[in-house]
Amino acid sequence: MCGILGVVAASPVNQLLYDGLLVLQHRGQDAAGIATAEGNRFFMHKASGLVRDVFRTRNMRNLVGNWGIGHVRYPTAGSAFNVAEAQPFYVNSPFGLLLAHNGNLTNSEALKREIFLSDRRHINTNSDSEVLLNVLAHEMEDAAGGPRLDEAAIFRAVVGVYRRCRGAYAAVAMIAGYGLLAFRDPYGIRPLVIGKKELPDGTVEWLVASESVALDTLGFRLLRDLAPGEAVLIDTEGNFRSRVCAARTVDAPCMFEYVYLARPDSIMDGVSVYEARLKMGEFLAEKMKRTMPHAGIDVVIPIPDSSRPSAQEMALRLGLPYREGFVKNRYIGRTFIMPGQSLRKKSVRQKLNTIHQEFKGKSVLLVDDSIVRGTTSKEIINMAREAGAARVYIASAAPPVRHANVYGIDMPTRIELIANDRTEDEIRREIGADGLLYQDLDDLKASVRAINPVIQFFETSCFDGDYITGDITPEYLSGVENQDSSQDFGMATDIFGDGGQLGLNLIDQEDR
Repeated sequence: MCGILGVVAASPVNQLLYDGLLVLQHRGQDAAGIATAEGNRFFMHKASGLVRDVFRTRNMRNLVGNWGIGHVRYPTAGSAFNVAEAQPFYVNSPFGLLLAHNGNLTNSEALKREIFLSDRRHINTNSDSEVLLNVLAHEMEDAAGGPRLDEAAIFRAVVGVYRRCRGAYAAVAMIAGYGLLAFRDPYGIRPLVIGKKELPDGTVEWLVASESVALDTLGFRLLRDLAPGEAVLIDTEGNFRSRVCAARTVDAPCMFEYVYLARPDSIMDGVSVYEARLKMGEFLAEKMKRTMPHAGIDVVIPIPDSSRPSAQEMALRLGLPYREGFVKNRYIGRTFIMPGQSLRKKSVRQKLNTIHQEFKGKSVLLVDDSIVRGTTSKEIINMAREAGAARVYIASAAPPVRHANVYGIDMPTRIELIANDRTEDEIRREIGADGLLYQDLDDLKASVRAINPVIQFFETSCFDGDYITGDITPEYLSGVENQDSSQDFGMATDIFGDGGQLGLNLIDQEDR
């Protein structure tokens, strides 16, 4: 899960990209980067940290030009973060390319060997985004067949990318002297939307982003999502072209975007994230009526922030008071995306504090968007008891997370997942709850389909172990998780059936 932006405008875009990355900050807090172009020169600044810390006036002043891309990084592949893996990435051959990427390539190791042995290109980091960039560069060189590049060759290059790259990827790329390229994987796992702004003089500006909220806040009108397997090309004059470049496609968006990752005010694949979360609460309430009719709940309290819509709808459907029982320190990062278990545990009490009177002597129902490792849930339940709760129940808007996610979300090992090899009652005892309620997977899917019935498939591998790209083997998961390959990992068959030289001015990363 990273955040990406690409813009072609009629005026300087440095402030536009900065403001857009601030809006997408929830998608990545590890590092940030912006690249712009003027004429045949690229300008870039990137570093570790939050957007507000990475960019200072001196950096922004040097990011000149009317088109560019931006990235906020959340680590999903490779080792612990080092600044060399901040994005965008750059190559100068064959035409000068910059790329920012959200997702995870599941065949990146094989591609690294191909790139070195066959493509005769060099990878300098552990980032699969650099792999994706070099595949694109090689395919573009082959498609051009010479020193000149045209629209047809660019789309042929994306066809080659889809032929070679597996996994989840949404990407924005800058082609020196030509324009902005954006594309989305053939399964549509990671989100990407496009919007436009029409200026009084008739000029059209374009913005591509991970979430529609970036378009809203920057004054662009949402046109649509990029289709799975689609590439869009916007030249420096603002001319727009699009083409579906993948041989076979299916719309299977990541379910965790709706559960947790996306902002509630975003719209993805025609689905309001907020409305979907309300529906999750509706289905949870109905399940609670069936399975826990005599729980004696006094109050419903959300675990901020993503669970609020579900908690509100649960309280409404159950006829119970809804109360805010936790105050969030907004200057502490998301515990879910912190790199180490000890950091996650330590940060919970720094991040949340209880309003004691909402707990004292009451039987409370805590509502969370999901329970992943269980560390946060256990700490929060302890906090509720310390605040005087008589009984503490917890409901999850998502089903049990039992499997590794390989498509760009930080669920690297099954052994870290509390639901791995545990029954729901064992999970309840482990986190110290008096009662535990999980969403059913069919109800979760129904929550999203209720908003957009057209979506037939979802990427739900972390819940059911079915990996929709069809290339995830037990051996692959064993390598990712550093576990013995004899373990029983969930697999799925590919639902398709058979798997399927310009100047650069790099701004120095100055001490901040």
